[in-house]
Amino acid sequence: MNKITQLFGIKYPIIQGGMIWNSGYKLASAVSNAGGLGLIGAGSMYPEVLREHIQKCQKATEKPFGVNVPMLYPNIEEIMKIIVDEGVKIVFTSAGNPKTWTTFLKENGITVVHVVSSSKFALKAQEASVDAVVAEGFEAGGHNGREETTTFTLIPMVKEQIKIPLIAAGGIATGRGILAAMALGADGVQMGSRFAASVESSAHENFKNMILATKEGDTYLTLKELAPVRLIRNKFYDDLQELYSKNPTKEDLENLLGKRRAKRGMFEGDLMEGELEIGQIAGLINDIKPVAEIFKELISEFEAVKREMIDF
Repeated sequence: MNKITQLFGIKYPIIQGGMIWNSGYKLASAVSNAGGLGLIGAGSMYPEVLREHIQKCQKATEKPFGVNVPMLYPNIEEIMKIIVDEGVKIVFTSAGNPKTWTTFLKENGITVVHVVSSSKFALKAQEASVDAVVAEGFEAGGHNGREETTTFTLIPMVKEQIKIPLIAAGGIATGRGILAAMALGADGVQMGSRFAASVESSAHENFKNMILATKEGDTYLTLKELAPVRLIRNKFYDDLQELYSKNPTKEDLENLLGKRRAKRGMFEGDLMEGELEIGQIAGLINDIKPVAEIFKELISEFEAVKREMIDF
């Protein structure tokens, strides 16, 4: 038992990222049932939809699960009230100041984890009394930190600075990757892209198949003026680059982005005009499998590589 399995009461120190449009109750409960920690991604859910997913997840698993909440959410007060009312015990917060909600959540008996992209923000999260941090490298899909620090660099730097448990994220999709993150000082890992390409992910089949077709160098970080996001190159990305060539204002970028781009791409399967958020590690993902099989593969490879390393 390590710090992360102890903190959450789970078998393996593997957390599924709370990805928008991918992380409904089916994925979260499947990950929890496999021995990890499943997270419902609240970022793409209206409050009542989130309530429904929490209730369905409670029926689908007796194991611990949590909710990922981006704090830029417009209905944040309502979301937090639903989380407390429905008896959720674990919350991962991101995209905001951890001081804002940590005390409230902990007073309601909730374990709080905050996602950061630098040592500076990891220290701020620790000062805010969170129970653990996720340090996410620049390789990660979706919304990302501005620092562009890679996971391999970030994890040991954060480890040096904090005393609370550390979860590594960004560029991890294999048992070998989990072992590497732990060798660098992580107590556990958070994985998004590998679970986006699972049977239980709520993403559209078009997007899942696009993940399999994504090779090294096919994802890009863009929109740093609004909120940095890593996505697959498609017509929407090319339109963005054309706009960038004209020295756009922030308002010009917002107008092109519009609304519902992520839903259109990942949930509705529009591979041309949608925002297709995925990590660089997609180049290593070659199949869509049930979560239970993904876990068997991860653990088997982790153990095999660990034995190889001992022999070395």
